[in-house]
Amino acid sequence: MRNIKLIIEYDGTAYAGWQIQNRAHHGLTTSEPHQKKTIQEVLEKTLQQILQEKVKVIGSGRTDAGVHALAQAANFHTHTRFSLQKIKKALNSLLPKDIGIRNIFQADIGFNSCSSARSKMYRYCILHCSFSSPFLERYAWGIPYELDIPLMKKEARVLLGKHDFSSFCASATGVKSRIRTIKRISVKKTISCQLLAVRRPLLIIEIEADGFLYTMVRTIVGTLVEVGRGKLPRGSLRKILLAKDRRLAGRTAPAHGLFLVRVKY
Repeated sequence: MRNIKLIIEYDGTAYAGWQIQNRAHHGLTTSEPHQKKTIQEVLEKTLQQILQEKVKVIGSGRTDAGVHALAQAANFHTHTRFSLQKIKKALNSLLPKDIGIRNIFQADIGFNSCSSARSKMYRYCILHCSFSSPFLERYAWGIPYELDIPLMKKEARVLLGKHDFSSFCASATGVKSRIRTIKRISVKKTISCQLLAVRRPLLIIEIEADGFLYTMVRTIVGTLVEVGRGKLPRGSLRKILLAKDRRLAGRTAPAHGLFLVRVKY
């Protein structure tokens, strides 16, 4: 038995997130055209075609519908004797063009992409100008309003450290604990896009933590934007954090501006 680790990048626009949906529970089948597939589902089916055996792909975390990844980590166990490069080449030739395998490794048999992760970093992209861009429309949230970026930076620092992030996740999040540790958070302006040779005013919000709750990053971003627009007063982030009440936070930012950038082990 081998344990193989993948580093995957994908454009999440056409997918219902990373994790396979429980279609049987909802009386659905994968053949129904109106049901979007998931990244995990496509990977498992492609690997089964290549390896001629059923495999389960374990991802480092669940990216939501429409969220992208620059370096999603995943692993699977297999009996195949195919070389790593043969598997990588076969995957990249058969996978849809919006999913790519950046790298492939032989991992220790006990390695688990999810439970072995020490931290993850997400990046949120905001197109901060008065007009939209056809090149960035799928990858950035367009905000034409003035934003108080120094205030957003100051408010964001309140979230550093170990806290209960109940105010910044979906109320139906089914986890035992909502305590997470944010190790780094930054708010910065730039005029270039790393994905494309496009020069536009962008606001980049990056958050690294030991783990994330459902919609946590996007709710933090949405709340910071409300602060930047003056819809929430100075000092709001601390009050919202301590209240542990999702109703006090801002809107959930759209999924298409979010990228999983890195997973540390």
